Amino acid sequence: MRARHGGATLVELVITIVIIGVAIAGVVGAFSLIAGRSADPLNQTRAVALAQLYMDEILSRKYDDNTPVGGVPKQSGCTINTEEASRADYDDVDDYNAIADAAPENAEGTPLAADYSGFRVSITVECAGGEVGLAPADAKRVDLTITDPGGQGYSFSVYRANF
Repeated sequence: MRARHGGATLVELVITIVIIGVAIAGVVGAFSLIAGRSADPLNQTRAVALAQLYMDEILSRKYDDNTPVGGVPKQSGCTINTEEASRADYDDVDDYNAIADAAPENAEGTPLAADYSGFRVSITVECAGGEVGLAPADAKRVDLTITDPGGQGYSFSVYRANF
């Protein structure tokens, strides 16, 4: 009579190795997907903060070069006169139309901290009073696009009224 030896057969071992391999491949795939997107929320947060910085600065400026301090009397007409001066000289909304694919800077033209390295800023200004129920000459739309280091673009728009 033969003695039975307990253990696993070669077929059972191969099946076990295949099952474990498939499970590991699934887990590694999930981790790589999560790791690839881990920077997205941080970049989104930084893009929103950067957009807020620029929009606050732009909205604090005059409607037009000829608009007096306080805005009265109201400037007639809507013109976009982009001045190619330094950033510190921007005194009205139109001037920001010159920013295209630029590195982020503060209002004085000094580059922002390393937290924003790799980010790019583009701004366009257009006459758009009719879009918000005002006379065509009474509002400008400012479109701001922030591009993060990964190439993802974030778009923001705001209207500046002629008051």
